[in-house]
Amino acid sequence: MSFCCGASMIGTKGTLKHIRTQIHNVPILFCPVCHRIEVHYLVENEYEILAEYAHGDGAAEVDFVEYVDGKDHLLHENCVNHEGEEPLDIVRSQIDMSLDLMSVARSIGDTEWEDQLKKRLKMLSVRRDKLKNKKTSKM
Repeated sequence: MSFCCGASMIGTKGTLKHIRTQIHNVPILFCPVCHRIEVHYLVENEYEILAEYAHGDGAAEVDFVEYVDGKDHLLHENCVNHEGEEPLDIVRSQIDMSLDLMSVARSIGDTEWEDQLKKRLKMLSVRRDKLKNKKTSKM
């Protein structure tokens, strides 16, 4: 499981730009709170190699899945949430996990971890409220 600003990152595929080359269908991890993106650690080396070769060849666009295969079934095993889920459900799930972790942090007396979790919960609460407001304004 990968974490960002304290939230569990969501597994998906996306397009990343390396210098002037766009690389499509790259397995990535996405933070639902701060929107940070990182290449999935299982394909990080392959991504870097493909990006360098594609740029060196002057390619404007390449499709990651055409060059790298075989790990697709492993990519999202450690992801708590996935792209297709409702954003509000994802944030609620993240809040539940954070509250569970807060209980663990308190029970072991780790005040630093507890403070980090409080910050995470504040960010997640703001995100949840924005999603709720967005949902109610559409109705």
